[in-house]
Amino acid sequence: MNNLIQNYKIILKELTHTCKYITASKQIRLPKMSDLELVALNLTAEYMSINSELQLFRYISGTDLEGRIERSVYNRRKRKLFPYIEKIRETLSSKFSDFTDVFIVDSTPIEICKISRANRSAICSTDEIKPAYGYCAAQKSRYFGYKLHAVCDKNGIFHSFDFSPANVHDVNYLHDIKENFENCLLIGDRGYISKEYQLDLFNYSKINLSVPMRKNQHNFVDFCKTKSKIRKRIETNISQLCGQFLININLAKTFQGLATRIVSKITSFTMIQYLNFFVFKRSLNKSKINLC
Repeated sequence: MNNLIQNYKIILKELTHTCKYITASKQIRLPKMSDLELVALNLTAEYMSINSELQLFRYISGTDLEGRIERSVYNRRKRKLFPYIEKIRETLSSKFSDFTDVFIVDSTPIEICKISRANRSAICSTDEIKPAYGYCAAQKSRYFGYKLHAVCDKNGIFHSFDFSPANVHDVNYLHDIKENFENCLLIGDRGYISKEYQLDLFNYSKINLSVPMRKNQHNFVDFCKTKSKIRKRIETNISQLCGQFLININLAKTFQGLATRIVSKITSFTMIQYLNFFVFKRSLNKSKINLC
């Protein structure tokens, strides 16, 4: 994972092969570094756990990429390319769409600052969406920020994600799911218990929502061990996003910057899965091994 330029060239080659038809916003003057090259550099940095642009530009100093783009321009262009990066992620994940009809839904906290600074912090906020206080049951702690909702398939490929303030209940994300999925099994945790939503998902999109029962529920039945094992896949994915891709560390000051960082990390993760499966013919979710 130490050779940034070599990793960059491998990722750029595959992006050119799979996503060259995707267009970004038109520019009057053609930049020295194209949009696809910029995204490839961004995804490479996320894969190599380079979480700051200062560190990234130290890495590319003395290489062929030095002088092709300035740090401030890189930051500004990357934020503008959010829709472009999301289209690339959707294109990569669509390559795995026919492999399974079993999906898992979960959420994870995105802390923007410590609770002690929350009252005086105005970062990562817009008129439409603002951070809030929330509680993470897995970590048994309160935090201030947002909640990342995501759906991956049983193989670990993310197919959908969204943000909400931290105080929004997980079950509300099921509104979005019924628009994007159909004729499938969806496995969640106890945060998604709702007979009303379960019935709505099935009637609207033929989605079979399966969640473990609470022990105090009437006619309690143990959750299927096979489904429980499948559900751990998304927990492992989130752990990888936190560990290698540092998704739980916020360096952004605006919501657009935060959203761009999150989509870049998820897209980078999906890019590595794509390379592992289609190019190198090895285990899909081994993200900490060398590309070359």
